Amino acid sequence: MKMLVGLGNPGSQYEKTRHNIGFRFLELFAKSQGLHFSAAPRFCALTCSTSINHEKTLLVLPQTFMNESGEAVGQLARYYDVEPTDITVVYDDLDLPSGKIRFKQGGGHGGHNGLRSLHQHLSNSDYTRVKVGIGRPPSGDITPWVLGGADEGDKADEHRIFDALLPHIPLLLSGERDKAANKVHHTLQS
Repeated sequence: MKMLVGLGNPGSQYEKTRHNIGFRFLELFAKSQGLHFSAAPRFCALTCSTSINHEKTLLVLPQTFMNESGEAVGQLARYYDVEPTDITVVYDDLDLPSGKIRFKQGGGHGGHNGLRSLHQHLSNSDYTRVKVGIGRPPSGDITPWVLGGADEGDKADEHRIFDALLPHIPLLLSGERDKAANKVHHTLQS
């Protein structure tokens, strides 16, 4: 079994924030597959499942706040016996400019509170990361930036990235991260 996780904060007041880019992508992916999320209160998450590459895949939107995302993901991973290497997480990245995307297997949390929580609740940090750039604020505290709404240019960048990533999720989940990354980057450069 595979897990595809989008990070964000629950609640309508956070829907359009930069921090909820993972939620928005998973919602778009689910819609493209004709799937609908339903509440899994036992796990503090919204989930739906499908078959991708002939393997059951659980889509997960943790309903804890970002800094506690690992609680939901960890519980689901233990319940379904999913190894971290079979988990892919889509989230916002301050260190990438808007319009950029990076793929990575394993590593540290880089100061991201959602990843920090995942590290605390999973057996290791070998999950695949799909980092979607939101850039940094020109100056000052990052909290209003990540919890703020993107401008029109950033929204256009987000749509472009989502359109490029969407068709390559099956390849990414099959473990061919580098091939998926090359295809996404090629699409973005076209």
